[in-house]
Amino acid sequence: MAEDASNHDAKQRKTLDERARMSELEKLRHSTAHVMATAIAKLWPDAQFAAGPPVENGFYYDVDLEHRITPDDFEAIEAEMTRVVKENQVFERAVVSRDEALALAQSGRLAALGERAAPSRFKVDLLGDIPVGEEISLYKNGDFWDLCAGPHVPRTGNCKAFKIMNVASAFYKGDAGNPQLQRVYGTAFKNKTELAEHLERLEEAKKRDHRKLGKELDLFHIDEAVGQGLILWKPNGATIRQELQTFIGEHLERQGYSQVFTPHIGKLDLYRTSGHFPYYADSQFPPVLEREQLKKLSDEGCSCGELSNRLKEGSVEGFLLKPMNCPHHIKIFQSGHHSYRDLPIRLAEFGTVYRWEQSGELGGMTRVRGFTQDDAHLFCTEDQVAGEVMGCLELVKIVLGTLGMSEYRVRIGLRDPDSTKYVGDPANWDRAEAALRGAARSLGTEFTEEAGEAAFYGPKIDFVVRDVIGREWQLGTVQVDYNLPERFGLSYIGSDNQPHRPVMIHRAPFGSMERFVGVLIEHFAGKFPVWLAPEQVRVLPISEKFAEFADSIAGALREARVRVTMDASGDKIGAKIRLAQIDKVPYMLVIGNREQETQEVSIRHRDRGDEGSLGVMAFRDRVVGEIRSRSL
Repeated sequence: MAEDASNHDAKQRKTLDERARMSELEKLRHSTAHVMATAIAKLWPDAQFAAGPPVENGFYYDVDLEHRITPDDFEAIEAEMTRVVKENQVFERAVVSRDEALALAQSGRLAALGERAAPSRFKVDLLGDIPVGEEISLYKNGDFWDLCAGPHVPRTGNCKAFKIMNVASAFYKGDAGNPQLQRVYGTAFKNKTELAEHLERLEEAKKRDHRKLGKELDLFHIDEAVGQGLILWKPNGATIRQELQTFIGEHLERQGYSQVFTPHIGKLDLYRTSGHFPYYADSQFPPVLEREQLKKLSDEGCSCGELSNRLKEGSVEGFLLKPMNCPHHIKIFQSGHHSYRDLPIRLAEFGTVYRWEQSGELGGMTRVRGFTQDDAHLFCTEDQVAGEVMGCLELVKIVLGTLGMSEYRVRIGLRDPDSTKYVGDPANWDRAEAALRGAARSLGTEFTEEAGEAAFYGPKIDFVVRDVIGREWQLGTVQVDYNLPERFGLSYIGSDNQPHRPVMIHRAPFGSMERFVGVLIEHFAGKFPVWLAPEQVRVLPISEKFAEFADSIAGALREARVRVTMDASGDKIGAKIRLAQIDKVPYMLVIGNREQETQEVSIRHRDRGDEGSLGVMAFRDRVVGEIRSRSL
């Protein structure tokens, strides 16, 4: 019990330290959350407030209120906030005893503009979370008093550039057993120019939303009959995916990878050995039991709780939809005998894995329950680790460079020494972390180290990419692993004729194909470069009498493996061009009487407009060159 209390105190101190290290923007947003709460308390004095922290891109405050806040209320809240800002109220800190704080909460005075008939019930509860002996503070601005550790900006007048963004539901403390509250989100910036730029980026993000564009461009479909978070790739989306796989496949062949295929399911014992089950059972689909075993357990009257315990203990066997490809690749390596001369062995697979994400966390292609990784596992000697990691990093840089994603930062995910989720010998972790630091330094790019971001079996390097409108996405990853080879007892025969343990490297330049394509849709706003575009050229005859010539052009392009269609409809040419623009086709070829006589095509580009005329074969060579060079 003393150890548990010590751990709790350490975590609490860490939280307070993090608060003390709030950036100036986070302080501003935290303060603006209090300004918003002041306004809501003025409009609805019965409001009961829980927590109001700064978050990425803004802040929120959780409130329990009989009135259902809607976007129609935002104008009134913002008007009241403007009044509070104009009054330039001082954010005043006051340290109080636990008894004083509790008395104020019981009187309804906390998170309110004055005493009320009802206590500030969430503040009463939150007081109980503050460890004995820790300083308790209030922050006051005008008549609004709140239980808060801070910090804040000096005055409400600093909070001029704000906007209420939306309102959602949230359970108190994130627990479904607790009351459901209204979570009012807002954002704030140093000045109105930065706020306006942020709002413009949000509007641009709406236009680029991959869920919207995916439907308009017929790329993918999610069907309730199939299941949430399970992507159906339509022909246009499948074309993009296949092009990406072909692209990276060429580099895998160059780097000496061997392609493998593994099943979508495996025995529970496989994942018990790897550590995925039962330690990460909450993020996996439930195990699958054989019919005979399930009937036997049912006949025995085995309860769900008892079955869960038996599965964890290993006294009941079952199967699991694979959460990762690595145990299967390990078994391929383990199926043969290896000498040091055979290493490194590089196994690659576009392998589909399954994770149980909560329904509220699913989102289009970027957060799913079934996804395909461009996965590979390298088995090497310790002397080979640095070179193999560099080869993996080169692959990630090629991918990002080819797709024009030149703005990225490098993050090394390390283990958290205070956490128990990491498996293996600390000495192995030290070696793996040192190997990744050395590789990161050689990139010539600044990198950060973040404790607690490692996989449970090893540290990793992540590439966090900034897209064209400033959003960050974690994409490519490389991980060094000394632990799974140990857990599975892997070995190779060294030059001394003795068995040695290989080191394992996990790498996925794209990561999830679903997520990567979702990000690409938004990065390019659906306007894919020619080599990736599902439809690369559309031939547009002005009238039916030019259809035969137009069809011969389409045939010549098709023979050169260009993805081409012809619009043979009776629409006028202006309507055909508009439709091709809506479909974001890179090239449109207008065919009329002049083109037929000169055996040329009039070229119209999706973004650059009219580009004049070229001979059919000259255009074919041009577009084929763009495709082969994978130019942007």
